[in-house]
Amino acid sequence: MEPTYEILALRYALFNDRLHFQNFIIPPDDHASIDPMDFYIFAIRGNGRTIVMDTGFSPESGARRGRTILRTPAQALLDAGIDPTHVQDVVLTHMHWDHAGGMAYFPRARFHIQQAEMTYCTGGCMCEPFLRRPYDVEDVRGAVDALYSDRLNIYEGTKEIAPGISLHLIGGHSGGIQSIRVPTKRGWVVLAGDATHYWRNIRLRNPFPVVYDVGRMLKGFDILNGLADGPDHVIPGHDPLILKNFPPLGTNTEIVRLDLPPIA
Repeated sequence: MEPTYEILALRYALFNDRLHFQNFIIPPDDHASIDPMDFYIFAIRGNGRTIVMDTGFSPESGARRGRTILRTPAQALLDAGIDPTHVQDVVLTHMHWDHAGGMAYFPRARFHIQQAEMTYCTGGCMCEPFLRRPYDVEDVRGAVDALYSDRLNIYEGTKEIAPGISLHLIGGHSGGIQSIRVPTKRGWVVLAGDATHYWRNIRLRNPFPVVYDVGRMLKGFDILNGLADGPDHVIPGHDPLILKNFPPLGTNTEIVRLDLPPIA
């Protein structure tokens, strides 16, 4: 029998002033309206292990970009009963500032990343200011430090990192973004990360405009849908509807259970 896991989405920051047109390559009719963005990390736990997806950003990096921090990613995990200093496995979906900026919160962790992403964020593409803009050089240095400290696992494509839990190279948003497939009691759930920022991106096939390869992003939508057991089983990386659509963890409305059926 396939093991099953609990999945938590933990909101730690938000950007309430983002405009609608900033979230879609093809601007919607109400392009000047407000379309907020939430920032999450995700935790997978069960069968004697805890795996965290992404590390969030540091308060300094968030302040530089005008994001509102509700609490640090480390505190968000503590609020769920997870001590980040004891976490042993962290998946880096990609190296953008808001996903890889909190590696210091996990001093004992081994990090998991795709070869394509390491090649991308340390290669010639970073000579282009537009492609370099979502990265902080300090975070990239942190990944290299982890590599030279034997704390970085690098994969080429699909890899099972725990019983039933697999990583899948998607690409598109960055050179080597990956997503995670997790077995739960409600079926296969795919944590897309930024392979789709909002449910509307994938469902309307209207990509997010921070993109390296639009064709790969569109193909990635098909991969995500093929890995998941339905549209509600694909979890986007930044959608505020995540908190509205899934039941909270106890009384904490900033943390929801993605392994349980949607409530709306």
